[in-house]
Amino acid sequence: MIRTATAEDVPAIHAMVRELAEYEKALDEAKATEEQLREALFGERPAAYAHVAVSDDDGAVVGFALWFLNFSTWRGVHGVYLEDLYVRPERRGGGYGKALLRELARICVERGYGRLEWSVLNWNAPSIAFYESLGARPQDEWTVYRLTDGALAELGGA
Repeated sequence: MIRTATAEDVPAIHAMVRELAEYEKALDEAKATEEQLREALFGERPAAYAHVAVSDDDGAVVGFALWFLNFSTWRGVHGVYLEDLYVRPERRGGGYGKALLRELARICVERGYGRLEWSVLNWNAPSIAFYESLGARPQDEWTVYRLTDGALAELGGA
């Protein structure tokens, strides 16, 4: 079962964010707190949205998709950027990841959004194969750039 996340899901989402960061060999970079996630998802001005996958067997939250809106100047409409998609390893293969992506695709279609996009690490072959099995295609002509920490502060004049 897929449902919109609630504030009560924040501890489970936070734990899975940390599990994902560990899987991606970047746990030291995962600095977000439960309070920050709660504010981003359920504060006065939410910056992101989340859906959770819930086990039919025991009602446990076994996966999540955290996303936000982006905008295409070329298409003139919003899209969804999927920041994180994660299903706990012991629950993979049960259709949860596909169901989460299906829900985001449904939201895009229903609301007239033109894109559903995300990034995947080049070495994550199982995820790449899964995404391509759904019809997703890599955008290899684009390279993601990122400013963080000192470089961001320096450019921002701090």
